[in-house]
Amino acid sequence: MGMDRVAKGGGTLSLEDAYREHRMALLRLAYLVGASRELAEDVVQAAFASAQPRWDQVEDPFPYLKRAVVNQVKDDQRRWYRRLRHGAAHDPGPLVELPPEVDETWGVISALPWPQRAVVVLHYYEDLPLNEIAEVMGRPAATVRSDHRRALERLRKELR
Repeated sequence: MGMDRVAKGGGTLSLEDAYREHRMALLRLAYLVGASRELAEDVVQAAFASAQPRWDQVEDPFPYLKRAVVNQVKDDQRRWYRRLRHGAAHDPGPLVELPPEVDETWGVISALPWPQRAVVVLHYYEDLPLNEIAEVMGRPAATVRSDHRRALERLRKELR
């Protein structure tokens, strides 16, 4: 990676500095919105690689990188489902054993349609307001509010 710089709060943040500063948070985000532990690193690397050519135009690195990660996971999910429909993929099952209450909750969250799962993760784990989630996901705010409402209805129903 080059030494491209972007203005941030009166200073500059190189791509390398952004990587050091935001990598762990982006890995967590990638994993929570649906990437496996193995793929989370690839997703984050792809987000930084896609940002590199236009880094000098990025005004606020962390939201930009969050959106890139969410979009990459969404694209990977689509490819995985297409392969699954054509018999070329299989579900490897859980990667770690979690306490029963976490397993149950994550079981329901992971079964949500991708947009609803992403909204739940971004809202409750990343503490983003719904209007920012709409920006990160590139979806209308009303659609994100509907996804949120539907996800909560399903979680309430399934976790009773």
